[in-house]
Formats: sequence, C-alpha cells, structure tokens
Amino acid sequence: MHTRIAIVGAGFGGLGAAIRLRQRGDSDFVVFERADDLGGTWRDNSYPGCACDVPSQVYSFSFALKPDWTSTYSPQPEIWQYLRDCADRFGVRPAIRFGTEVRQAAWDAGAARWRIDTSRGEWTADVLIAAGGPLNEPVVPKLPGLETFRGEAFHSSRWNHDAELAGRRVAVIGTGASAVQIVPAIQPVVGKLTLFQRTPAWVMPRNERPLRTWEQWAYRRIPGAQRTMRTLVYWGMEATVLGFLRPRVMRLARRVALANLRRAVRDPALRAKLTPDYAMGCKRVLKSNEYYPALAKDNVEVVTEGIAEVRPHGIVTGDGVEHPADVIVFGTGFRVTDLPIAERIRGRDGRSLAERWQGSPQAYRGTTVAGFPNLFLLLGPNTGLGHNSVVLMAESQLNYVLAALDRMRRTGARALEPREDAQARFVADVDRRMAGTVWATGCRSWYIDATGRNSTLWPGSTWRFRQRMKRFDPAAYEVTP
Repeated sequence: MHTRIAIVGAGFGGLGAAIRLRQRGDSDFVVFERADDLGGTWRDNSYPGCACDVPSQVYSFSFALKPDWTSTYSPQPEIWQYLRDCADRFGVRPAIRFGTEVRQAAWDAGAARWRIDTSRGEWTADVLIAAGGPLNEPVVPKLPGLETFRGEAFHSSRWNHDAELAGRRVAVIGTGASAVQIVPAIQPVVGKLTLFQRTPAWVMPRNERPLRTWEQWAYRRIPGAQRTMRTLVYWGMEATVLGFLRPRVMRLARRVALANLRRAVRDPALRAKLTPDYAMGCKRVLKSNEYYPALAKDNVEVVTEGIAEVRPHGIVTGDGVEHPADVIVFGTGFRVTDLPIAERIRGRDGRSLAERWQGSPQAYRGTTVAGFPNLFLLLGPNTGLGHNSVVLMAESQLNYVLAALDRMRRTGARALEPREDAQARFVADVDRRMAGTVWATGCRSWYIDATGRNSTLWPGSTWRFRQRMKRFDPAAYEVTP
C-alpha cells in the first residue's frame, strides 16, 4: 500500500501533523501507532499523581484551546482526553492505524520513496514524519539480582494498577519528574516508602490552583480572553529562559528553591540529603508543593547510598544494608539520546540514523537530517526545553514541514534533504550557544548524550526558534528534481 505521507506516532507531534495536514485539505496520509489508543506520553504515564509541570494554558495546540481545564496545571487524564477529543474534533482518527508498529523504514533512492515495514504489512510513502517523541522508551537499570525479586517491579510509565500498595513496603528508585509526583501520591497509603536517591533535585513551589467556574465561562464566551491569558502565561514562562542562558540570573530562583526546602523539611540531616550541590537548571528543575512534605513523614526514608544488588525481598546498598521491599517502582527516565526508532530508519546509503549519529543525535533545525531525504523529525535533536512548553516547539516544526512540502509541490521536487555543510553549521552554532548556559556547568543529566554533548535541549527562547522556523530555506537543501 502507498500513502503520500506516513506519520509515525499518535502523540502530540503525530496528531498535530495529521491535523495540520487535514486543515490544508491534505488527506493522503496515514498515522502508524503501535499502541491500541492514541496519546503517546499521556497515554503511557498513568501513575498516581501524574500531571503536567507546564501550565495548562500553553500545554495545548494553539489551534485547539481548551477553555475548561480544571487546574492551572493539567492532570494526566485531562491531557489524554484532550488529545482524543482533538483527534475526533479534527477528523483524523480514521487515518490512524492502531496496533501497527513500524519495524523499519528504508529510503529507496531509485523510486524516491520510503519503504516501510510494519507489524501489519508493507507500505511505501513519499514523505516520512517521525513523531515518536523522546519520552516513550523507558529505562530500567540492569541491577544485579533484579530477576530474583519476588515482589512487583515496574517502571513508572508502565504502572501496574493491579499491584497492591496499601500497607506494603515500596521502594522508589529515582528522583526525577515522575518520582516527585509518585512519592506524595502513594506515601499516605503505603506502609513504608524507601526513596533511593542518586542526586537530589532542585524543586520549586508549584503555583497551582483550580480554575474557577467564571474563568471557564469567560474563556468560552468572551472572544480573545483565553488567548490573551495564554499569551501572558507564555511570556511569563519565556522570561525564565534568561536564568538558563545566564547562570548568574538563576540565583534568585535558587534562593526560592532553598527556602521551599527549609519550610518543608525541619530535620537538618534530611535537608542536607535533599540539598543539590550543582548549578540550578543543569538538571531538570522540578515543581511540587507536596514532595518535600511527603519525604518528611515518618514512614519515608531517603537513601543516598548506591544500590549494590536486589534480593528476593529487598534492595542492598553499597554499605551492606538491606532495605526490605514488597514493590519496586523505577522512576528512572527514558531513552532520550539513543532513541530506538533511530535504529529502524535507514537513509540513502543504507545506514540507520543510529549508525550515522554515533551516539550524538544531530539534525538541521532539529527537523531534517543529511542523508535522509524526505524525512522530518518532530521534537528531534536540540528541540527540548527547560523553561517552556515543547508543544510550542512541535508546532514551530510543523510550520517548517508544511512549508517544505509546499516547496516540493510547487517545484515538482521528488526529494529534498539538508546539505551536510548547512547541518554542520547549524549544529556548531547550537553547540557554541550551549557553551555559556547552565546546562554546560558540568552536572550529569539525561540531556547529555554518550559523547558528552547536549543533544537534547534548544539553547534559547521558543520565540527565537519560532522565528527561525517560519520559512523554509531552500538554499540549505539538496533537491532531487
């Protein structure tokens, strides 16, 4: 079977691509989704307390504002339902092939099209849009003895809702964005909670409140009211990028975070464990009003010794102490810089993205890759953020992709790909601007790839990125007529 445009993934990026194509009158596209429902990250992550740490007003499509968010920060079920509603509202659900995993996509230079091997048959496509996203493949550390553990063990993004937690001994491994929500959600019901912390996080207060009925009414009834609020929230978030680009500016936020810790944790020994020793912003800054109070409860223990092994009934740390556990929850993140899909996409010379990248993902404007004609990545290398909504970045990329497709249609081009020199200059510019940021101050984080390069984040404002992506720049591309 053949389609003009194949889209991989039905999360924010893939749905956004499908909707924008449909809005333009394009119907010759297919969305391959390996799961049985859409939603991506917001389908997979259903753990207790799961919510977005970006304000609701900017964590949605600009063309599909939602007036009835229940909170200033949206919980997971609402975001997931929002995405499903968007698929129905814009009529793209019929284009989604659920339960269809892309096993390999290879560029056929002779035919100038992609040959796609899926779990439900072979397809060809003129254009391939990879929208799998960076937060879909969980990382579970290979701990010695894990296979001997007799209790339940699962990753936060694969939450086992059948696992009984009430009154049991639960070990949570990791202190990232998932753990900071899971811990306060389950602490009141478990018997004992042991948090294994390698590195403490910087935690800011979360300015969260329910949206009032009159606000929801105003967003529905008053033209421009919600868009005005979205603009105000956007620029408030955007201003915080200065702290990441100029580490000295982060001092005020650092004081706020430390005050937040002092208020919630009175025990000086515990407070010392939870005080980071690296520049704020170097790792992801978290937001929570409940995390620190939960850690101060009598049934919670924070362990900072490294894990040596797992035994049938507990976890042993490097000091020889065994910590009993009935359930292990891994809040250990995702494969961000070594995306599995990179092993499945093969370009003009037969090499995969993974082979080309050699441990350090690179793309022109985070969207196209030299040697991979008619391939567009959504939320690709160096498009992540530490200060604002990645939905804004994905929409900016979609503008660029549509402009590229328009260029191909007008000129009759069969294929296009960025020139090697254009991509190299772009990557060098990103690396140069990254050098002076807080992300380059030396801490260990999931932003850094196997080569030591930050191939995850965009070292600037979303506004600047949006300006660069407004127009397609044909001079940077090689075109097959």
